[in-house]
Amino acid sequence: MKLKQLFTDDSAVSPVIGVILMVAVTVILAAVIGSFVLNLGQGVQQTAPQASFSFDYNGGNVTVTHQSGDSISGSQLNTTGASWSGNGETWENKYSNSISAGDSIVKNTTASGFNGETIRVVWTSQNGETSATLSQSTAPGGA
Repeated sequence: MKLKQLFTDDSAVSPVIGVILMVAVTVILAAVIGSFVLNLGQGVQQTAPQASFSFDYNGGNVTVTHQSGDSISGSQLNTTGASWSGNGETWENKYSNSISAGDSIVKNTTASGFNGETIRVVWTSQNGETSATLSQSTAPGGA
């Protein structure tokens, strides 16, 4: 066997590189198609907004005010509390487009004060699959 011929013979290099490239393309296509089929990319777009809310208690009323942060669609926000009528009502009734800093909503209690109740501002994604509590406050009083 001639040693010089061994180093200059590269006839097998091209098919090996071709097979490696075909395998790489197949793996990448499988990953992309799998992410669409399993809907893995959908969760990235449904992240909760960053916003700060304040709570001001005055007798049987609580005023929830958007202090700072992202603007949020009124249909995606609701303020929950057990002792008022319209529990789970969205902010859309007052703000049809978006809620931004300075906007507020007033809730009235149907009982005798809030008495230590936890009030939450909850965001829900457009498709309804994801929700997050953006802010919460415990009313004064209670045991």
